[in-house]
Amino acid sequence: MTLPGTTRPAMTPDQIADALRRGLEPSRLHVNEPLAPFTTFRIGGPADVRFDATSADELAAAVSMARALDVPWFVLGLGANVLIGDRGVRGLVIRNRAQSHHIRKDGLLWSESGAIVQDLVLETVRLGWSGLEHYIGIPSTVGGALWQNLHFLSPAPERERTMFIAEPFISCEILDEDGARREVGPDYVQFGYDESVFHHHRDVVLSAQFQLDRRDPADLHRILQENLSWRGSRHPWLAVHPSAGSIFKKIEGVGAGRLIDQCGLKGFRVGDAQISHIHANILVNLGAATAADVRALIAHAQQAVVERFGHHLEPEIGFIGEF
Repeated sequence: MTLPGTTRPAMTPDQIADALRRGLEPSRLHVNEPLAPFTTFRIGGPADVRFDATSADELAAAVSMARALDVPWFVLGLGANVLIGDRGVRGLVIRNRAQSHHIRKDGLLWSESGAIVQDLVLETVRLGWSGLEHYIGIPSTVGGALWQNLHFLSPAPERERTMFIAEPFISCEILDEDGARREVGPDYVQFGYDESVFHHHRDVVLSAQFQLDRRDPADLHRILQENLSWRGSRHPWLAVHPSAGSIFKKIEGVGAGRLIDQCGLKGFRVGDAQISHIHANILVNLGAATAADVRALIAHAQQAVVERFGHHLEPEIGFIGEF
């Protein structure tokens, strides 16, 4: 399978940018600039061209123009759960900064897909609306949340079940593979564990709607504090040790992190990429890690687990661009 962002377009980066300037805001087009600052791992080479879309309409326009020009394209949200290659991404990277949103009196939240989930959590909690508070501290845009069916083990203190973003989800507007904008619901999205239809179709989520419920803000703030405390004790802080979140997919009844830990690999490093001392399924950037360092560390963990336990660890992060 060809990795996203590795197909070389017929045009040069400057030619792509010139063509896109005819329909997109020129000041938000950037040529050959590193993507590392726009990922939670702080790793990644340059995009041929990057466009910062600040509305759902701009996002749709950028994708439509790339398709018309036959230019490879990729939509980047907060840059979590991805590893971008050291050699960068070919074609157009559309950074989704479409963040408009509003809440109706009946608790229906409408949001563009580039809105940051944590910002929505804080606003809805302040206004006494429940439905998103379980996802505090998880770096994601709304589009990314739908892509992976964002989830967290909650509510406290029992933490007996996983709460999914599919629960408050009502519908989303997409730009589909045929270039049509349309509204779709849960039946179309086909949510699963770390899964949705968007893994398999080149649809783009433009906006989404969620149904929230009234709840005492004091209760909601308690949940925020409990979730942040629980998460903070089990995950390295992004502000100190950048990461892409969990690297390997869940192995039911075993746990990928537990297997890596039992291989004695916590703290093991390649270059500046390290298996976290806190959570063995998270690799952290100690400051100057490269994508090559991370790939080598992933391969080392996979080999160690296969040799000791016979389990193959399958990455859940996306590998984007040229390595």
